[in-house]
Amino acid sequence: MLLSFGCSSDVEPNQLLPNIQVDQTVDLSLPQYVNLLVPGGWVDTIPGGVNGIVLYRIKTNEYKAFDRACPQNNCATKMTFDGSIKLKCSCHNSEFSILDGSPQTNGIIYNAREYRVSQIGGSILRITNF
Repeated sequence: MLLSFGCSSDVEPNQLLPNIQVDQTVDLSLPQYVNLLVPGGWVDTIPGGVNGIVLYRIKTNEYKAFDRACPQNNCATKMTFDGSIKLKCSCHNSEFSILDGSPQTNGIIYNAREYRVSQIGGSILRITNF
């Protein structure tokens, strides 16, 4: 049986960022990840992706991971995250939701690139492409 799901959206898939294989692990027991032990905690120092990865803990067993590369054209500066609910690109003064990557700035058509986060052990997270 083949199931297909589709939905329409005003946000287009991003073809500007290169497709790079992502497969990173994060050990939550290490001191550099202590901020991820509570909901609302985050780190932006994870290597990988196009320009590094920011990892955000939404609730007890839910995490979000986004590439720090700005999804718009011609920007080499890493997006920043300050613990609010938005990733920020200084090149275009654009903002993206940390909850789903959606643009929060009028005129921006691409989402921030999101990666899958799965828990593979008590304190181990795996970040991969979808």
